[in-house]
Amino acid sequence: MREDWIEIELGEVLKLKNGFAFKSSKYRLEGIPIIRISDINQGIVTADKAKRITENEEYNDYQVEFGDILIAMSGATTGKFGIYKSNQKTYQNQRVGKLKLHNDKLLDKNYIYYLLYSLRQTIEKVAYGGAQPNISGKKVEALEFKLAPLPEQRAIVAKIEQLFSELDNGIANLKAAKDKLEIYRQAVLKKAFEGELTKEWRKQQTDLPTADELLEQIKDERLKQYENQLLDWEEAVSKWEASGKQGKKPRKTRKPKFSENVKFEEAKIDKIPFSWCLTEIQNISDLVTDGTHHTPKYTDTGVKFISVKDIYDEVVHFDKCKYVSEKTHLELINRCHPQKGDLLITKSGTIGRLAIVPDEEFSLFVSVALIKLQSAKKYLHPKWVYYSVKFHVAGLNVAHDIKGGLIKNYHLEDLRVAKIILAPLKEQERVIEEIETRLSICDNILANIEEGLKKSEALRQSILKQAFNGKLLSEEELEACRKEPDWEPAEKLLERIKNDKK
Repeated sequence: MREDWIEIELGEVLKLKNGFAFKSSKYRLEGIPIIRISDINQGIVTADKAKRITENEEYNDYQVEFGDILIAMSGATTGKFGIYKSNQKTYQNQRVGKLKLHNDKLLDKNYIYYLLYSLRQTIEKVAYGGAQPNISGKKVEALEFKLAPLPEQRAIVAKIEQLFSELDNGIANLKAAKDKLEIYRQAVLKKAFEGELTKEWRKQQTDLPTADELLEQIKDERLKQYENQLLDWEEAVSKWEASGKQGKKPRKTRKPKFSENVKFEEAKIDKIPFSWCLTEIQNISDLVTDGTHHTPKYTDTGVKFISVKDIYDEVVHFDKCKYVSEKTHLELINRCHPQKGDLLITKSGTIGRLAIVPDEEFSLFVSVALIKLQSAKKYLHPKWVYYSVKFHVAGLNVAHDIKGGLIKNYHLEDLRVAKIILAPLKEQERVIEEIETRLSICDNILANIEEGLKKSEALRQSILKQAFNGKLLSEEELEACRKEPDWEPAEKLLERIKNDKK
């Protein structure tokens, strides 16, 4: 630490004042805004969406003024803070702390603001030490920091804001590139399912069957499988009757339903190759169903039990899933038995996440739908179905297809008739290769962008660390500070603050 700096507690230069316990029953559509924890976001305090209350002299001690720094003192976002940059009169709600400087002429408010930014992790560590996130004014005031002379405070703030501005420009460019990548991904899928990526390849093929012929083969295979299942069912019923009808009667397999192919004019794409076709998911799937509608009894070990939270990044994650007993699992697979190569789509809450079923046994909750493809695997590549459904279903028409109030749902009847594009098997494989070549390049670029965003946040913390350890300003900048008329060592500055407080 530099000789002209001094290490002190925050409480020596400021006081953290709690807000007023406003009753929600007194909220009005018009009046003075009340700043609550939810009104503090990303370092800024705004009253745009604040609740309001009738003006009253009783609340004058809890006014928030331009430049005041507020901090969340409880709840899931304990420790977040922001600065109020408006002249509109507002009040401070309970559990919102206001950092009131003992003398705002001897301390730079923005210096304290960035200091809090650097202390954020320390504040969170203190707050989250117990079961309920919570921090008291005394704990905040007890935090130690290094006080700089006033001219250096101003210079440090200016240097931080300059560097942060450059950093923010870089981050904005990275995010813009990330957005363009997503647009490119959608463009790749669009071109893929309009047949553009295999246009030249297709011209060179002489014996390529049409997708209509492929669909007929899928239908024949599914009917053949149904007939075999029907024979197994009849045999099981005979055994059940011979046993004196003990236990439940074996469940009869449903006969597959087939619908007419969709006319191209009804499709939401620009074009489609002559040899391809549009059909409904129920024409290729043995089953379109969901998991159990009742929350089962969980166990510490057993068979994995998957819900929406376990499906993300286009993969089924098992590391934080629940478990059910083997007996419960056997009861559940009568309704829904995911097998390798089938497709999962989340249909409740967070809708449209997709994943191909891996080679692992598990059960499903009602929030996830299964598109079962076992009898169609000879003619369909699982990834073709995945990308085709992603192209059409993941971009769902929320206003039209998704139903429900607070919890949105994509209904099975809508999923069964959702449109899917079919191509000959050889072309499916070629299209997948073309898609994944391009998306692999995207993934590499995205990984670099994400790494850049992580480094930018680390750089932001590094700037703050240097700033409040007296290492951010150059010797020339420090010399300029010492020539300022109000320069004095931090020790004398603190003494003046204390005298003024008295």
